[in-house]
Amino acid sequence: MTFECNGPGCKVPAWMPRVLFIAGIYHLMVAIAANAWPHFCFDWVGIPRPNHPILWRAAGLISALFGVGFLIAARDPIRHWPLVLLGFAKATLVIALLLTSIFADELPTKALWLVFFDDFIWWFPLAAILWATVQAHVGRPPTRDEPLTIAEACRSYSLSSGETLAEASSHQTLALVFLRHFGCTFTRQILRHLQDLQKEADRHDARLVLVHMLQKGRETHYLGQRSGVARIADPMCELYRAFGLGKGGFLELFGPRVWLRGAVSVFKGCGVGHLAGDGLQMPGAFLLRDSNVISRQPARTASDLPDLPRLFEGMHPVSPADELTA
Repeated sequence: MTFECNGPGCKVPAWMPRVLFIAGIYHLMVAIAANAWPHFCFDWVGIPRPNHPILWRAAGLISALFGVGFLIAARDPIRHWPLVLLGFAKATLVIALLLTSIFADELPTKALWLVFFDDFIWWFPLAAILWATVQAHVGRPPTRDEPLTIAEACRSYSLSSGETLAEASSHQTLALVFLRHFGCTFTRQILRHLQDLQKEADRHDARLVLVHMLQKGRETHYLGQRSGVARIADPMCELYRAFGLGKGGFLELFGPRVWLRGAVSVFKGCGVGHLAGDGLQMPGAFLLRDSNVISRQPARTASDLPDLPRLFEGMHPVSPADELTA
């Protein structure tokens, strides 16, 4: 799913503004009800009325503020994401608070209906809108409807040394390592152990090539003394797409396995830098010979690192049909 935000507004699926509009109207109605009938919810759930109804009326006014915020966000959900984030945070905190109170027997089970109508039904669409915001602001949309074939990509893309992928792979097997953005702790981990990857490639008489997402020449700032390794600039991620590497989903980018490995990487001193590339792009490693992929290792999560020994063990010719599905 891609989003265009170059004009006065971002183009988004029709359900997003509709959901936010309905959420805005709902919260305004809750505000009116809380001020007109401050005891209704307490009597319905079966808990004692508050001694000071003004507190519930004040909560209603807060609901009105969220209602206005949702109505404003409905005009352009992606651009007004801070309002969506506030609504999402409010729903999350209220759900956690009420569920904790119910499990502690401070509220009857019937109060779950309040959680459901007031917060739970909004939590998932708000989360989806926030994820779409991440995709719109962090990811880079494809520049063409259909990706390049591997053969076309090999003719179109050149190494930092000047020859095309087709020319270089006709003389020697290439070990292509597709990186995530340079601020990613896993990319920094790869660069820290770049010498080991180079030795493994040399041991198999192959040439190590890094593929990155910055403009040509800007990668030297991150490579430093390691800038002698061959590399390819792919700022629009067309080469990534040609080799079948797409954008990661939420679990692929932020799942428990990624968090655990990320914590280990940071603990080892790799750290985290600023976003330098498409933050949604998945990495991978491939062996290329005569413009044909002979072994592939696409990452399943953002934390997967290139395993060159296993990559070389899996060398096999790839049929044209396999190439088309890459």
